[in-house]
Amino acid sequence: MVFVSETAIVDKRAEIGKGTKVWHHSQIREGAFIGKNCNIGKGVYVDAGVKIGNNVKIQNSVSIYHGVEIGDDVFIGPGVTFTNDKHPRAWLWDESRLCGTKVMKGASIGANSTIICGITIGEYSMIGAGSVLTKDVPPHALMIGNPARLVGFVCECGEKLNENFMCPSCGKEFPELKRYAVKS
Repeated sequence: MVFVSETAIVDKRAEIGKGTKVWHHSQIREGAFIGKNCNIGKGVYVDAGVKIGNNVKIQNSVSIYHGVEIGDDVFIGPGVTFTNDKHPRAWLWDESRLCGTKVMKGASIGANSTIICGITIGEYSMIGAGSVLTKDVPPHALMIGNPARLVGFVCECGEKLNENFMCPSCGKEFPELKRYAVKS
């Protein structure tokens, strides 16, 4: 069963999976696809054609524009904004200007971050609150700042990996991430 708040606007041509909740004052446009067991917070805007996977949590006041694809198990903090035009002009918009963005499985994006279009956010990466992403993010990367920069790597459990690319909490190792490490 899908729950939709009486104040939300969901176009009849949007597709929403079982167990998903759409909260107050949110808008889901035509052709949007939202998977199962998602939580769409208050005041979220999901544009036409957006694809959202299963088990995604989107906090309040997030804007997700046409061209964005979000994988399974993603967390999007409050106030996050995605863009879809690298050179916006009000009088020039058409579909040829669309620049897509992909958020891969398990990624977490902190509150009030801005995602510049045309990038991929890698699996299980973590984006610090207030960051501005301007380029692709490797898997498991910990990114912070404006523009966001790589400051380490995180485990699937969310803990920061040590210098040997091992999680101090669960013990899982990620030697394959060495290729993304910044050389000092």
